[in-house]
Amino acid sequence: MNVTTSLIENSLNKSYSYKQYREHVTALLKEGLSTGNTQSEDLTHYSTLNEVRMNRLDKTIIIPEEIKQKLRNLKKGHTLLVISEGWCGDAAQIVPVINKMAAETDKLDMKIVLRDENDELMNDYLTNGARSIPKLVLIEKDTHIARGSWGPRPHDAARLIMDNKEKYGAVTAGAKEELQKWYLHDKGLSTMEEILLLLENSENM
Repeated sequence: MNVTTSLIENSLNKSYSYKQYREHVTALLKEGLSTGNTQSEDLTHYSTLNEVRMNRLDKTIIIPEEIKQKLRNLKKGHTLLVISEGWCGDAAQIVPVINKMAAETDKLDMKIVLRDENDELMNDYLTNGARSIPKLVLIEKDTHIARGSWGPRPHDAARLIMDNKEKYGAVTAGAKEELQKWYLHDKGLSTMEEILLLLENSENM
């Protein structure tokens, strides 16, 4: 067993189902806490906003028929291992979409781990050297071999933030607002299409 497979298995052993993840975040909020190593009023505030977002998305996200069909036609079994935290705005927009995708087929199983409790895994999936989340690691169910990763944002959302950073030297409040509008307009479609592409590429390995 190589280190990567061992790390994946250790991470899966510490993982939450979507339901368990939601319940964990809610229970912490009742105590005035957020997930993660750092605690602050801001992070608790973001976690509270994200609860509302995720509750809404659980009810409103619709997977188009064409994507449903492709998900149901998958041949290989995969685990969608998602690195997340309750305070992360991008995770709040994306994790419910991944959950809906996994619910469409018995070939997909979704598991969630917290970033700050899984340093070694997170450090294997940095984005431009940063511990950006959410990050999805695609794992073959039979072998526990990682077959690719995705995240922390769909391409167009990432471009929006990158352009803003290049222009102003940091991500502005205006860009964060634009990002939320982008997610609202996109309705999870870009996330679905990009993750489906990752799955289809793994099918052909």
